[in-house]
Amino acid sequence: MHINKKVIDQICILMIDRQDALNAMNPDILRELDQAIKTCISDQNIGVIILTGAGDKAFIAGADIKVMQDLDVKGAVNFAKLGQEVTMTIEDSPKPIIAAVNGFALGGGCEIAIACHLRFASDNAFFAQPEVKLGLIPGWGGTQRLPRIIGKGNATELIIGGHMINAQEAFRIGLANKVFEQDKLMEETKNFANTILGNGPDSIAESLRCINESAGHSLIDGLNLEVEAFSKRFGTDETNEGLDAFVEKREANFRN
Repeated sequence: MHINKKVIDQICILMIDRQDALNAMNPDILRELDQAIKTCISDQNIGVIILTGAGDKAFIAGADIKVMQDLDVKGAVNFAKLGQEVTMTIEDSPKPIIAAVNGFALGGGCEIAIACHLRFASDNAFFAQPEVKLGLIPGWGGTQRLPRIIGKGNATELIIGGHMINAQEAFRIGLANKVFEQDKLMEETKNFANTILGNGPDSIAESLRCINESAGHSLIDGLNLEVEAFSKRFGTDETNEGLDAFVEKREANFRN
């Protein structure tokens, strides 16, 4: 097992622990991660998921190069689809998933990070899509998600340049939401997770759905989707509690 799981006060920390390979991903670890995330999603005692890497060097250093050396075209299709299945599980999660990027997030590691809803980075983090240096291209969503997050120009530069950028540059271009000192990364990530836990879980899930689905819609279609989702919140226990709490000047109790 290479995925360590810890649940504290409705926050689940999933830690990829393969430090001898800088937490690089092979098919077995991808399947294990996919199942771990799905289990968290179905667990009513979990509200936020934090994904991070073991050690102080790497979040995920990418896909396992030794595995890719032995792939033929059919094997590469299966490996790419497996990686994309994991990133879709992450992106489509109705519960927020925060990447706590504690070091190298390279190739597939960067692609897993950008599938997460937020990316908090330590000050020693580095991001890259270096596949072109191997005669490859990103295969787990990099060519699709990265332009949507940081814009076409910035994404093109990273993908065809193949170079690494540090946490401060990642923050400047919008790849990292926040940057913290390394020893404060997990504490600060959990602090924001607790902020999320104070909000309505169904409203969070619907917000994430609207944000994700907007990528495949025109602005008008996206606005119609938003109106429908907004209006359906009214009359629910969660929305009634939120509105009543505001009028009564008290904290809303959404999760109990």
